Amino acid sequence: MGGLGVPAGAIQMHFDERKIGEYRVYTGALEGPMGDGYIAALVVLREPGSAGATREILRDESLACGHRWASADAALAYAMTKAHEAIRKQAPMPIC
Repeated sequence: MGGLGVPAGAIQMHFDERKIGEYRVYTGALEGPMGDGYIAALVVLREPGSAGATREILRDESLACGHRWASADAALAYAMTKAHEAIRKQAPMPIC
Protein backbone atom coordinates (compact mmCIF):
# COMPACT_ATOMS: atom_id res chain seq x y z
CA MET A 1 0.00 0.00 0.00
CA GLY A 2 1.20 3.51 -0.84
CA GLY A 3 0.45 6.65 1.15
CA LEU A 4 -3.11 7.60 2.17
CA GLY A 5 -4.47 4.09 1.55
CA VAL A 6 -3.65 4.21 -2.18
CA PRO A 7 -2.09 1.06 -3.64
CA ALA A 8 1.55 1.52 -4.63
CA GLY A 9 1.82 2.33 -8.33
CA ALA A 10 -1.84 3.45 -8.60
CA ILE A 11 -2.54 6.41 -10.88
CA GLN A 12 -3.79 9.43 -8.94
CA MET A 13 -6.92 11.20 -10.22
CA HIS A 14 -8.35 14.50 -8.99
CA PHE A 15 -11.72 15.85 -10.05
CA ASP A 16 -13.78 19.02 -9.76
CA GLU A 17 -17.38 19.70 -10.73
CA ARG A 18 -18.99 23.14 -11.05
CA LYS A 19 -22.26 24.61 -12.22
CA ILE A 20 -21.72 27.79 -14.27
CA GLY A 21 -25.07 29.23 -15.33
CA GLU A 22 -26.75 26.61 -17.50
CA TYR A 23 -23.51 24.65 -17.89
CA ARG A 24 -22.14 21.76 -15.83
CA VAL A 25 -18.34 21.49 -15.92
CA TYR A 26 -16.33 18.42 -14.96
CA THR A 27 -12.55 18.78 -14.81
CA GLY A 28 -9.94 16.19 -14.02
CA ALA A 29 -6.23 15.88 -13.38
CA LEU A 30 -4.81 12.44 -14.03
CA GLU A 31 -1.31 11.51 -13.01
CA GLY A 32 0.86 10.72 -16.04
CA PRO A 33 1.65 7.03 -16.47
CA MET A 34 5.32 7.62 -15.67
CA GLY A 35 4.56 9.83 -12.66
CA ASP A 36 5.78 12.80 -14.69
CA GLY A 37 3.03 15.27 -13.82
CA TYR A 38 -0.70 15.60 -14.35
CA ILE A 39 -2.76 15.54 -17.55
CA ALA A 40 -5.79 17.87 -17.63
CA ALA A 41 -9.19 16.67 -18.86
CA LEU A 42 -12.57 18.33 -19.18
CA VAL A 43 -16.23 17.83 -20.10
CA VAL A 44 -18.68 20.73 -20.49
CA LEU A 45 -22.42 20.01 -20.65
CA ARG A 46 -25.21 22.46 -21.41
CA GLU A 47 -28.27 21.86 -19.26
CA PRO A 48 -31.18 23.73 -20.85
CA GLY A 49 -34.57 24.12 -19.15
CA SER A 50 -36.67 21.11 -18.24
CA ALA A 51 -37.98 20.75 -21.83
CA GLY A 52 -34.57 20.23 -23.43
CA ALA A 53 -31.99 17.51 -23.22
CA THR A 54 -28.51 17.92 -21.77
CA ARG A 55 -25.96 18.40 -24.54
CA GLU A 56 -22.20 17.89 -24.40
CA ILE A 57 -20.48 20.92 -25.92
CA LEU A 58 -16.87 19.96 -25.23
CA ARG A 59 -14.88 16.90 -24.19
CA ASP A 60 -11.10 16.75 -24.15
CA GLU A 61 -9.41 13.97 -22.23
CA SER A 62 -5.88 15.20 -22.87
CA LEU A 63 -5.84 19.01 -22.95
CA ALA A 64 -2.86 20.78 -24.53
CA CYS A 65 -1.85 17.58 -26.36
CA GLY A 66 -1.17 15.75 -23.11
CA HIS A 67 1.05 18.43 -21.54
CA ARG A 68 2.04 17.51 -17.99
CA TRP A 69 1.44 20.03 -15.21
CA ALA A 70 3.58 19.90 -12.08
CA SER A 71 0.55 19.65 -9.78
CA ALA A 72 -3.04 18.44 -9.89
CA ASP A 73 -4.20 21.93 -8.90
CA ALA A 74 -2.41 23.48 -11.89
CA ALA A 75 -3.96 20.95 -14.28
CA LEU A 76 -7.44 21.53 -12.81
CA ALA A 77 -7.01 25.32 -13.07
CA TYR A 78 -6.01 25.04 -16.74
CA ALA A 79 -8.98 22.79 -17.49
CA MET A 80 -11.39 25.21 -15.77
CA THR A 81 -9.94 28.11 -17.78
CA LYS A 82 -10.61 26.17 -20.99
CA ALA A 83 -14.15 25.42 -19.80
CA HIS A 84 -14.81 29.13 -19.25
CA GLU A 85 -13.51 29.87 -22.77
CA ALA A 86 -15.82 27.24 -24.27
CA ILE A 87 -18.80 28.64 -22.38
CA ARG A 88 -18.02 32.20 -23.52
CA LYS A 89 -17.96 31.00 -27.14
CA GLN A 90 -21.44 29.47 -26.65
CA ALA A 91 -23.02 32.54 -25.07
CA PRO A 92 -24.84 34.97 -27.37
CA MET A 93 -23.11 38.32 -27.90
CA PRO A 94 -24.77 41.26 -26.09
CA ILE A 95 -26.50 43.82 -28.30
CA CYS A 96 -25.20 47.36 -27.78
